[in-house]
Amino acid sequence: MERNQFIKSLLALTAMGTLAGFKNFTDALPIQSRKMPVLFTSHGNPMDIPVSRSERAFWQKLFELGQDLQKNYDVKAALVVSAHWCTKGTFVNISPDQKQIYDYYGFPEEYYKVYYKAKGSPEVAHEVKQLAPSISETTDWGLDHGAWPMLMHLFPEANIPVFQLSIDYYAKPEYHYELGKQLKSLRNKGVLIIGSGALIHNLPLAGQKMRYNDRTPYGWEVEYDAWIKQQVDDRNFANIIDYANSHKLGKLAAPTPDHFVPVLYSLGLMESSDEIKYFYEAEPTIPAFSERSFRVG
Repeated sequence: MERNQFIKSLLALTAMGTLAGFKNFTDALPIQSRKMPVLFTSHGNPMDIPVSRSERAFWQKLFELGQDLQKNYDVKAALVVSAHWCTKGTFVNISPDQKQIYDYYGFPEEYYKVYYKAKGSPEVAHEVKQLAPSISETTDWGLDHGAWPMLMHLFPEANIPVFQLSIDYYAKPEYHYELGKQLKSLRNKGVLIIGSGALIHNLPLAGQKMRYNDRTPYGWEVEYDAWIKQQVDDRNFANIIDYANSHKLGKLAAPTPDHFVPVLYSLGLMESSDEIKYFYEAEPTIPAFSERSFRVG
């Protein structure tokens, strides 16, 4: 479109007096040539926050993944569905400045002196609301420890705008999966969507061992991890959606929904042609926990 034609179009829209008309106009602009991948990742446990990439294989894998994404894709923004922002209803953070939230307690002082200063992306956050009108906008959050500890290795320069989508703690699993589907078009516009949680996350059981400095697994983690991987590989998403009932260990592995349901967003965003690659699948470093993480597309 030539400049004069563009200006005439804008004038026409102004005369119509409608912002909706302008939005429809901008939505018609060319999409990116490559569809953005989707991630599901663990964000690790708070004890590993000060640990360097050279000491922590998971952090190194995130770093390598981030380098690959920025080399091969034009990443405009990142949207994180974090296990640590649970609400009644679903909210998207539209703030241009993302405060860092240290939502863990009783740790040594150095754990609160790790900084990640990323900007938000109000424009993309508003588009999330347009795609899913049931979502509410807010500025009352920031980046919690379901987001920034992982992001500080994925995008260490904090050069990618990032914002979060909350988890409706009271919604059924189907709700999360279907909401992920509604956001698919963002993949065509340079938005990296990240489900951040853990496929196994039983904090009370982990605490029972770790209070005695025992990090050995219980044993059942291996069985459930293998089963859940098989469901993902077979794209048997119905079993994953019904995770609390489809396997005998489902309720033990995820006694609360917060850390499990982020994977439902990642799976809902998937196309049938997408490849699934596991970028981290080592044994967990603490009991009743999983760091299995994968990339879609």
